[in-house]
Amino acid sequence: MKKLLMSLIVLVSLNIYAQSADDKKAVEKAILNYVEAFYEADTSKAYESVAPYIAKRGYYTQNGEPRETTMSFEQLVNLSKRWKQNQNITADTSKKITVFEILDKTASAKVEAKWGIDYFHLGKVNGKWMIINVLWQEHPRN
Repeated sequence: MKKLLMSLIVLVSLNIYAQSADDKKAVEKAILNYVEAFYEADTSKAYESVAPYIAKRGYYTQNGEPRETTMSFEQLVNLSKRWKQNQNITADTSKKITVFEILDKTASAKVEAKWGIDYFHLGKVNGKWMIINVLWQEHPRN
């Protein structure tokens, strides 16, 4: 009986680990799609991983003054079409992804990209990880 119980525990924990590893890869892929939508001007990647009801808010400096901006999904797609034009994007351009936590329906993560730092909330929508909230700022000036 002990062997059966231990075998069940091992099988359940292996299944949970496999699911978590798959979810982590899917969360990282959603964020990578978001970044590459801008780096590659590939709007299909935004459609694949960003919820159409996204809430995006950001902070930056313009002419020495702090600014705040919000962005809809449509604005995000339009910006991703043209953002790359004035940028020097190479294979080495930064896109460091950090996943903080993954639960069964929600996840949180961060990316450090050329434009700054984005914090993400993702939701598992119809079995697929989608970016729902983004809070970002330009790189801090030291």
